[in-house]
Amino acid sequence: MPEKKTIERARADKRAGKSASTQAGEFVKEEFDRVREGKHGVRSAKQAVAIGLSKARRAGVDLKPPAPGKTSEATRKRAAKDNAAGHGAKTARASTESKAKRSRTTTQVLKSESRAGASPEAASKQAKTAAARRPAASRSAAAKKAAQTKGAAGRSAAAKKAAKTRAARAQHSRH
Repeated sequence: MPEKKTIERARADKRAGKSASTQAGEFVKEEFDRVREGKHGVRSAKQAVAIGLSKARRAGVDLKPPAPGKTSEATRKRAAKDNAAGHGAKTARASTESKAKRSRTTTQVLKSESRAGASPEAASKQAKTAAARRPAASRSAAAKKAAQTKGAAGRSAAAKKAAKTRAARAQHSRH
């Protein structure tokens, strides 16, 4: 179950006109934090991202299931079910007993996994490989949209930070 403040942050993102993936990012961040706190482990950064996206869909974020061919049919079906659940659809439910048992088993399995999947290095590697799979035009369009939703003060702060970084790098390369 996502924390209240995570849901609140995702709603704030939606009000600010940010994309569904940005809203879902709040849930992914929460999942990484949970693993880092030692609540459970993950096999990889990809798994932590997948758990976060599932929680986001179930919380009502309008995140489309992955396109055919991107992942297995089972994953797409699961994503579609999570999406439906997040939009108030009544799904066929297993008995409460088996549901509780499954939840308990999943938690136990995750507890035995490593915490390394949520390390900053693992997260960075995952982000880089995910970005590398996207064409440059797509990355550029996302950056332009992000700049638009930032607001004047945010753009100004980002420009100042970029200028400072450039100056520091120029200084560093001279030595």
